Amino acid sequence: MSAPRRALRLPRQPGVSGWAAILPARAPCPALAGRQTADVAIIGAGFAGLSAARRLAQLDPALRIAVLEAGRVAEGAAGRNTGFMIDLPHDLASDDYAGSGDDRAQIALNRQAIGFAAEAVEELGLDAETFAPAGKINAAATEAGERANRGYSAHLGQLGEAHEMLDAAAMREITGTGFYRAGLFTPGAAMIQPARYIRGLADGLAARAGRVTLHEDSPVREIARAGDAWALQAGAGTLTAPRVILAVNGHAESFGFFARRLMHVFTYASMTRALTAEEAARLGGQARWGVTPADPMGTTVRRISGTGGDRIVVRSRFTFEPSMTVSDAQVARAGRLHDRRFAERFPMLAGVGMAHRWAGHLCLSRNGVPAFGEVEPGIVAACCQNGLGTVRGTLAGMAAAEATLGRETGRTRALAGAEAPARLPPEPVASIGANAYLRYKEWRAGRE
Repeated sequence: MSAPRRALRLPRQPGVSGWAAILPARAPCPALAGRQTADVAIIGAGFAGLSAARRLAQLDPALRIAVLEAGRVAEGAAGRNTGFMIDLPHDLASDDYAGSGDDRAQIALNRQAIGFAAEAVEELGLDAETFAPAGKINAAATEAGERANRGYSAHLGQLGEAHEMLDAAAMREITGTGFYRAGLFTPGAAMIQPARYIRGLADGLAARAGRVTLHEDSPVREIARAGDAWALQAGAGTLTAPRVILAVNGHAESFGFFARRLMHVFTYASMTRALTAEEAARLGGQARWGVTPADPMGTTVRRISGTGGDRIVVRSRFTFEPSMTVSDAQVARAGRLHDRRFAERFPMLAGVGMAHRWAGHLCLSRNGVPAFGEVEPGIVAACCQNGLGTVRGTLAGMAAAEATLGRETGRTRALAGAEAPARLPPEPVASIGANAYLRYKEWRAGRE
């Protein structure tokens, strides 16, 4: 019998995510209390966990499914990303996003995940503000950025993927700013409001599936064998289930799984206050758009409108953090970088300040593979999304549900068939090397 696995740390969320802050107040689901049982327990109510719950309910509507979330839905990592569900190769370690593996197979899998999310949105009656199949733009601010876009365009051409090169005038018409020299538009990505999507999926599953129970403020502190089942101790309650899906991304390592094989990286974002009507008119451009930088280590920018008003979101900087947490001072330092990037891009909005600043936890492996599969009898991991939590988290959740029920699919074969995450160098070598590399890549990205 394996020894109980006790969490060495619990998730900590630095700063307040603007995505959740601009939404109306929501009553949380009750925390786990007393002794409860389920057919399948899911740890984590992010993209992977909620997608797993939905897929389980599809495959077997009679299942009793319980989802345990450490904090409040959409206030964790799932509600802290920039909201791109990307179908095409998007390798953050590359110079231009081009993948190094079987890109056609990965594209097909990514599109399955986006399709699954689109079906959920329609089924649950969520709106276009939550999920929009609008495509995305790789924006170039420098000659080097244009070269990266041309290289990526050539790669997409070899794959037979549709894309369009945009000139400076087209970029200004979309974004309202003359900062960008060019862009590369690809039509297959979906733009989401991540907190709104996660909230909608969680509440919709709990209300409509009938057999899905969600417990918030229920951090799992121990996973222990209980006969033929697993007992999960969370707060004042214990949940016992024969099958468990571990959908906690990098926090799998907190329970001792994949030790020294997961890279914990934080990225940082800021969101402006709502623009006035006069400021929005001064900016011009479209009311909603999103650009990723031509250089993967550059600055991602989104403009949103609707709930919470007309706002700009800026995301830049990555840091390697084996402790799985960052300080308020780190968030503040990244915020000063965001202010500079915002001023460069939007001089017409001088005086518009940031209302929210936050950091979000990414999990990557050194060799770019997921942490997926059965890690103990009856426990399936759906972790390590390599910086693409929206789409690969959704995909991993779907596949974990299928694997948990013994269903072999193309998804389960693809994820389970990948090599194991590679072991990291010892500390402090890993931290010094990774952060030096990230700072160099950020410096090289420059104005991008």
